[in-house]
Amino acid sequence: MIQKTTTDTVLDEIHRVRREISDRFGGDLGAILADARKRQEASGRPVWSPGSANNAIHGSGGHRVSGGDESPPAAP
Repeated sequence: MIQKTTTDTVLDEIHRVRREISDRFGGDLGAILADARKRQEASGRPVWSPGSANNAIHGSGGHRVSGGDESPPAAP
């Protein structure tokens, strides 16, 4: 078994904040998510959603997919 011999202050802080948030909402994950969504919307920042377009900023450099016997040159 691996024993923790040193303290990780960052990890300890993450766990402390997680417990505070959980306590604030009585451990109700749905309430935690609803609050996070409300704060996210209020921030005015753009938010990606799975249904949104994922358009490339630029083309792929003119490469094409080969359908025949063609193959790219071998790497040196």
